[in-house]
Amino acid sequence: MRAWPSPEIPTLPVAGPPVALHDTASGELVTTSPDGPARLYVCGITPYDATHLGHAATYLAFDLLNRAWRAAGHDVVYVQNVTDVDDPLLERATKVHVDWVELAERETELFRQDMTALRVIPPDHYIGAVESIPLVVELVQKLDAAGAVYRVEDDLYYSVSADPAFGAESGWTREKMLEIYPERGGDPDRAGKKDPLDCVVWRGEREGEPSWESPFGPGRPGWHVECTAIAQQHLGTGFDVQGGGSDLVFPHHEMCAGHGQVALPGEPFAQVYSHAGMVAYDGEKMSKSRGNLVFVSALRNSDVDPMAIRLALLRHHFRSDWEWSDQELWDAVDDVDRWRRALSLGAGAAAAPVVTEVLEALAADLDAPRATAAVDRWVAATLGTEGLADTSDPEAASTMLTLLDASLGLAF
Repeated sequence: MRAWPSPEIPTLPVAGPPVALHDTASGELVTTSPDGPARLYVCGITPYDATHLGHAATYLAFDLLNRAWRAAGHDVVYVQNVTDVDDPLLERATKVHVDWVELAERETELFRQDMTALRVIPPDHYIGAVESIPLVVELVQKLDAAGAVYRVEDDLYYSVSADPAFGAESGWTREKMLEIYPERGGDPDRAGKKDPLDCVVWRGEREGEPSWESPFGPGRPGWHVECTAIAQQHLGTGFDVQGGGSDLVFPHHEMCAGHGQVALPGEPFAQVYSHAGMVAYDGEKMSKSRGNLVFVSALRNSDVDPMAIRLALLRHHFRSDWEWSDQELWDAVDDVDRWRRALSLGAGAAAAPVVTEVLEALAADLDAPRATAAVDRWVAATLGTEGLADTSDPEAASTMLTLLDASLGLAF
């Protein structure tokens, strides 16, 4: 599958520090130490609707990680999937009387356009669920050989008991898992399952649904196994970071880890599990089921500068839960104009200390609010008040333009 065009990323004048991330599994701040290229997997969209700001916040977060690793001198191999066949997509296609392939292609293209506008570095491997079916079949066969798969009617299920480390990624109690599982695609009450938490790895053919031939009979992949197969194919085992929204901690990332560790034992599926917080609107988490969505494309089509959208998102720490407001966007629009005025002067306040602080902030769990605050202070000093502008650094604007672009993805 085709990704989107990559923005040009300028070279910073100095190297950034090693990057540390909060690891969901351990609950601790972990300094990443890539052996060779840094390897990143971020779970992608199910393309049955447009990109909302909750999606954008997540992909911007891991774009910051990509940039922070590059600043620290690492090459990066970034993989992202597209769940271009799944129940929500098929249900939406049926409801609006559109072919499911057409719907998936249309919304994936809109996502590409949104990511391009927001200057998100594209993945090196952008893989759809449909094109990954041979990988899924191979992985299910490995799970079956390990005794971790059983049949319920025409469906194949994965036994969570096959992985001794089950639960280690989320740290959740079984009671919490059972409470949340039905809300996130699980079927704990299905008759014939060995454990209510077991999940589908191959969904047998249903009338009116797409299916593909396999050694297990016609059908299509389960949700979690898709990401595991794609990640291990392109990143191997024990890759550096598995990323996504905090709503993927369980069951999705827990199941992905289990599949990977049972199929290819010996190493953890990923070294660090990093999760972005949820963005709310009108008092509730932004979600398609609630209909309280703010779409990136709608803002762009209203002539809002994409850099203002990006700045508004960057002003919240990626792991925090927060609520979007129109006022924050308009404040960001004003601030982008103010930053542009400061950058247009050429000379400005000393830029070197800002470079150091921004790189240190982003290396410390992607602290974009601290980084943008440092830039705000530089802008205030450069513009000054009552004729007290600081223009002591003749190369300030050039340095700051490079810093903002390379580290924060903001181009002016």
